[in-house]
Amino acid sequence: MNNYGLDIWGDDNFIIDNGVLKVNYASKPSLISIVNDIRSKGNKGPITLRFPHLTIKQINKLYNTFDKSINEYNYTGKFNAVFPLKVNQLPNFIHPMLENSKHLSYGLEAGSKAELILAMAYNNIQCPIIVNGFKDKDMITLAFIAKSLGHDISLILEGINELETIIEVQKELDLPSPSIGLRVRLHSGGSGTWAKSGGINSKFGLSATEILDAYEIMKKYNLLDKFTMIHFHIGSAMKTITPLKKALKESGHIYAQLKTMGATNLNAINIGGGLFVEYSQSKSTKEYSLDEFCSDVVFTLQSIAKNKNVKEPNIFIESGRYVSASNSILIAPVLELFSNDYGEGSLRLKSHNPEIVTELYALYNEMQDNTAREFMHDALEHLESILTLFDLGYVDLQDRSNSEILVNLIIKKAIILLEIDNYSELRSLEERIQEKYLLNFSIFQSLPDFWGIGQQFPIMPITHLDKPATRSATLWDITCDSDGEIPFNQDEPLYLHDIDLSKEDYFIAFFLTGAYQDILGMRHNLFVKPHEVNIKFLDDGSYKLDNFLKSQKILDIFDDLDFDTKQLQNNLFSKLQNSKDIKLLKILKSYLEDNSYLKT
Repeated sequence: MNNYGLDIWGDDNFIIDNGVLKVNYASKPSLISIVNDIRSKGNKGPITLRFPHLTIKQINKLYNTFDKSINEYNYTGKFNAVFPLKVNQLPNFIHPMLENSKHLSYGLEAGSKAELILAMAYNNIQCPIIVNGFKDKDMITLAFIAKSLGHDISLILEGINELETIIEVQKELDLPSPSIGLRVRLHSGGSGTWAKSGGINSKFGLSATEILDAYEIMKKYNLLDKFTMIHFHIGSAMKTITPLKKALKESGHIYAQLKTMGATNLNAINIGGGLFVEYSQSKSTKEYSLDEFCSDVVFTLQSIAKNKNVKEPNIFIESGRYVSASNSILIAPVLELFSNDYGEGSLRLKSHNPEIVTELYALYNEMQDNTAREFMHDALEHLESILTLFDLGYVDLQDRSNSEILVNLIIKKAIILLEIDNYSELRSLEERIQEKYLLNFSIFQSLPDFWGIGQQFPIMPITHLDKPATRSATLWDITCDSDGEIPFNQDEPLYLHDIDLSKEDYFIAFFLTGAYQDILGMRHNLFVKPHEVNIKFLDDGSYKLDNFLKSQKILDIFDDLDFDTKQLQNNLFSKLQNSKDIKLLKILKSYLEDNSYLKT
């Protein structure tokens, strides 16, 4: 049976057992049991399930693998990591992550004033805060306040003007300065979709000349003792490790040169993010392992430090996608199937049909393994003939409908009979018989990277996994937009099941949605975030639904958009004044207190 590439992208986080998908942890609950538990409480529509234990698994794996390499090479520097808040700022993600990783001194990275305030409020006090991005005086002042509150905070400079502002704020507040880092603009470029983050023309970082200027300014104003880190970033989700090796050599030499010049407290290199996450369901596309990644970082930086006779730097990393992607799963119910072929029950056969319709019906009923290919080709020829006859007025709409249904039924039957031996030939026919599955969710809200940059996500049903999935599937969301679909892709084909939705529910799960999707989601058609809940595993192996957050109310959406909600309600209710309208008034008020997702 189809395991939907679980062995490629799943990382042993889920297993298929008795036809249902289960969490491979503790008591191994099935996703369908979790979904039914939530829906039994009256919560319909799409649901985001969060699994904090998978976040901690990734963090532990990162620390353990780097520590292993450090021990193997007798590396004298230490390893630490921070989570970039831009990847996922939501409390249901952040709070469990910080609570369960404080023993590792896992910290946070902030790229705006709002993110810095979040870090100051919730980061564990002994854990580092790294501040990236362009900064004004207010943001730099916040960093001084964080330092005075006891936070281990580093300002990574993106320009000389930020260093000048640090000097200005220090004079005004008469407070100790935060640690200072320089983001260096390397010549080495990155790889993958976000390769433009690195290279000589990248948006961020200081050139060689600016690095020397910054060094002289820090020396002049007695800030060299605060200069502790250099930072670079060459791209997110790197498929190959070769660009990183080049960047490590370049940054390692910059580090060593600055140490030799007199930056005695410089002790760390922050290599940014970039660890790859496998989203493919058909074949592995990653060209390196985590062990290889960590080993190359440690070995390269150690070799340069020994050659230049400087102290081996501490290693920082900011790989947020690697840590967070597996945390979240979006599960959406299928509302309706819009089939191209319909079923045999949709035929409107006459007492006397055109000969070509009668022949198609015979082909469908008499098809066997040994005749499937021949009958399928005959059916396709007959369809061309019937369309020509229709254009000439020799057959009517009912005959055309019967012919279209019969031809699609014949193709579907042939695919089932010939699926193994003749797959390459049959692929060209899949689009003709694909099923359109209407799902109760918004691609723009829940999978914005699919719409925006074509990012693929692992997709699979959570039940019926012991049955053949024979329907080439296109997924439609419920937005009023033609872009709100995931079309059938022959390079990454998705096959789903024939389902009678009048008799049972059918749920589709989208995996690895924990990175960026939650926070980048847009309110197209005023759809907002789905219900969400953390799945917390207890000591006895069972789970509980922790911190369930309902999808935002329609009235609250209007408030966020700066509508005067009192005026809006007055406009709605002003004509519902007499006693006969009380029922309508109650219905309208209840809808304002609900969300926009469908309730079928």
